[in-house]
Amino acid sequence: PTTTEREVGSVSMENELPEGWCWASMEKIATTIQYGYTESAKDKPVGPKFLRITDIQDGQVNWDSVPFCICSEEEHSKYLLQPGDIVFARTGATTGKSYLIRDCPDAVFASYLIRLRFENLINRRYISMFLNSPLYWSQIMVARQGSAQPGVNATNLAALQVPVPPITEQHRIVDAIEQQFSRLDVAVTSLQHARIKLKRQRAAILKAAVEGTLTADWRTQYPASETAEQLLQRILNERRAKWEAEQLGKKKVYKEPEPLDTTNLPELPEGWCWATVEQVGNINEQVVLTGPFGSNLGREDFIDSGVPVLTIGCLTEHGLSLEKAFYISEEKASELDRYKLREGDILFSRMASVGRADIVSANVAGAIINYHLMRLRLETMAIDSDYFIEYVRGSKSVVEYIKEVNHGVTRDGINTNQ
Repeated sequence: PTTTEREVGSVSMENELPEGWCWASMEKIATTIQYGYTESAKDKPVGPKFLRITDIQDGQVNWDSVPFCICSEEEHSKYLLQPGDIVFARTGATTGKSYLIRDCPDAVFASYLIRLRFENLINRRYISMFLNSPLYWSQIMVARQGSAQPGVNATNLAALQVPVPPITEQHRIVDAIEQQFSRLDVAVTSLQHARIKLKRQRAAILKAAVEGTLTADWRTQYPASETAEQLLQRILNERRAKWEAEQLGKKKVYKEPEPLDTTNLPELPEGWCWATVEQVGNINEQVVLTGPFGSNLGREDFIDSGVPVLTIGCLTEHGLSLEKAFYISEEKASELDRYKLREGDILFSRMASVGRADIVSANVAGAIINYHLMRLRLETMAIDSDYFIEYVRGSKSVVEYIKEVNHGVTRDGINTNQ
């Protein structure tokens, strides 16, 4: 009978079924609901294939990698898989997932699977599609509640409610779904090709930007009053003058930033120049700073809330996030004041995903960095932070440099000097 509301466990079936359809429990439409065979898998070909939960990955089975098992003639006949069978994972992380057996070798199924078989009045592909639907999963989630180990038994499976159309309509539904899925597959393939194309276009734009061709016409229209080389020299002179004023009367020798070897770097447009991060760093600050390590900051300092401590997990492909941050007290943060971030600072990963970078926004300012991150504080009159980020993310020169200097034995890494 059709119904406007039908209770299955605590799941409410609210939608009225079309004329000619009916609700039926799985036990009424399945001829078999059977637990699998209890045996140990064998690597050597000593019997039939032995299908387990772990052999079903992303809705597929690679039968070549499925192990074997030993079983008697009677057990072989009892648990033999046939095309049209549906196996159901009854325990573990994959509880509720199912697989429709199509072509298969001589194989039996393991005890953590349940087999469903149906008469010809039920389209197996229709049932297989239902076992992937939200209506099905809402019932499974209710059935698995209250168990320490996720699991659904044969009784739970038998009680599942299935909307059953006439057999001819089941065939039409399956054909319509497969037709729509085929269109979706084509669309997904087109999107993947589009992503590849967009990635190439983005790389081409970044290349044009950092090589100067993107703004060539603009430079002709608006010639600069000061070349980048002149600006860089002015910054270096100011930095030295500031240092000498602070060191007045002390017998210390000023250390000039290391000169840059541009031998293998691309030629730049007129008015541009190559520079190191140190050369374009903030005049009043340590340019590259790694977060505190050792006894300066440990797990014993972490609390539930307070001042965020950014880890390498906070520097994601999509930018900075506080989701994986730790927290310390205001008092502890004041001890680590030199490691506090300001808006406009650049964060750079020095381990694991080396080279990942982002700009510190207002909502992250005030956070502390840990040892796996570097803070770059650049001279804003020399280089725009957004430009620098785009350069780091898109320049072939940066990628090749990071590959060259990565020195980690067990993991990638880069140090402050590099």
